[in-house]
Amino acid sequence: MKGKKRVILLSALLALTALGAGKTYAEGEKVMIWKHLDQHNPVMVQRFGADPWAMVYGDRVYLYMTGDEPVYLADGKVKTNDYGNIRSLRVISSEDLVNWTDHGSVNAAGQKGAAKWAGNSWAPCAAWKNIDGRDRFFLYFANSGGGIGVLTADSPTGPFTDPLGKPLVSRRTPTCAEVTWLFDPAVLVDDDGQGYLYFGGGIPAGKEAAPGTARVVKLGADMISLDGDPVRIDPPWLFEDSGINKIGDTYVYSYCSNFNVPQKGSEYGFYSGEIVYMTSDSPMGPFVFGGRVLKNPEAYFGVGGNNHHCMFSFRGKWYITYHAATLDKDKKWNAGYRSTFVDDLVLGENGLPALSKGTKTGVKQLLPFDPYRENDAAAMASIAGAKTELEDPSDTAAGTGKMKVCSTRAKGWTAVSAAAFGEKGAKALELKCRGPVGAKIFLLTDGPQSEPMGTAVLSSADAWETVTLELTGALQGTHDLYICFEQPGIELSSWRAVPET
Repeated sequence: MKGKKRVILLSALLALTALGAGKTYAEGEKVMIWKHLDQHNPVMVQRFGADPWAMVYGDRVYLYMTGDEPVYLADGKVKTNDYGNIRSLRVISSEDLVNWTDHGSVNAAGQKGAAKWAGNSWAPCAAWKNIDGRDRFFLYFANSGGGIGVLTADSPTGPFTDPLGKPLVSRRTPTCAEVTWLFDPAVLVDDDGQGYLYFGGGIPAGKEAAPGTARVVKLGADMISLDGDPVRIDPPWLFEDSGINKIGDTYVYSYCSNFNVPQKGSEYGFYSGEIVYMTSDSPMGPFVFGGRVLKNPEAYFGVGGNNHHCMFSFRGKWYITYHAATLDKDKKWNAGYRSTFVDDLVLGENGLPALSKGTKTGVKQLLPFDPYRENDAAAMASIAGAKTELEDPSDTAAGTGKMKVCSTRAKGWTAVSAAAFGEKGAKALELKCRGPVGAKIFLLTDGPQSEPMGTAVLSSADAWETVTLELTGALQGTHDLYICFEQPGIELSSWRAVPET
């Protein structure tokens, strides 16, 4: 079954014995599993996120995404995603590309957002730069198709604030009035610390093969101003989705082709809705065509739509992150809500991108998960019958912050992939949690149908408490780990394994 498109209905699952209590779960509970741990894509299923951008900082990669948020009609059906309600940006991070920590959402636009002048926040990109001895973080986003905003923070997860109170790039910016869609930013901080911003898209009437709507501009030293006027880039058959990388001494500008490419393909050999790239020996261009990177998601998953990507290097290897509406399809919504994927980026003999492939299997886990440190509950490889929420309501204005996991159904769970317990192993888990008095949390390994290795019983419905989940025996070696909830309403903040002494 590995790699097949499927949604498994978990029925009569986890008929577990509550250790020490003599209680057996009733059958018939249903928990929808949208992602098994042998599938690493999409990277998260608790929420939707699109237009991903990868920023590497320290030993982690951070993904920033358009906050696709389902809108429900009066009859309870899901409204087709028209992007008009999107005013937040998702943030997740990982050190191994399989277990991802949910950091919440940046409230970017609208009256509740940092940039109150903006009506929307789409297609973010992010960068960091050391300024005056301090690392600063910059988050650029599109205000629909009408301009580019920038937010700043002292941390990759925020809180982000608006330093300008207005767009960084607007139609008043020189050379930008004629850009059809003033959106989809990409940012590069070069080896010398100089920043560059790329943006634009859309097709003027009759110019499908050569829209001329991409731009690049030098950023000021502060990363929140422009150093000169934007310069035109001429990608063939441009649609949207600027991307930028420096590979060796080559600047790689990538983008999504439009949907007017002839059925037989363009003169460059690519087709509609594909990720392709150009190269230059200068960040400002001129750029010449390089090749194909990724087909439209339709080719890999049977569900198409717009295509958006970011290529990145992490721990000595190249990857590509992109989106596809597979979870939306699995839920039978077919409403255009998108999820983020990460796959290997193929490099050609010249060391530059070559045609890669989108998969549900995803990438190999780069590091074993460390269960002995204090782990956020929102660090996970998958989740079912539970959701993530901000732990501290006072963080609501910022949107990002410490997240908790909340069970929404009996027998829901959160899981991490490949936790390394070592030769001596663990004797217990310590859980910071709260929930209905007497409710139970179970630990399972290597699958949600396995027998529990221990049980914790909650005694506090209001205050956070640390409870110990004693194991029936030492947990040794490397295992997938499932923290399972007896009933709805249980909240988990963090956990750690207690080693055998």
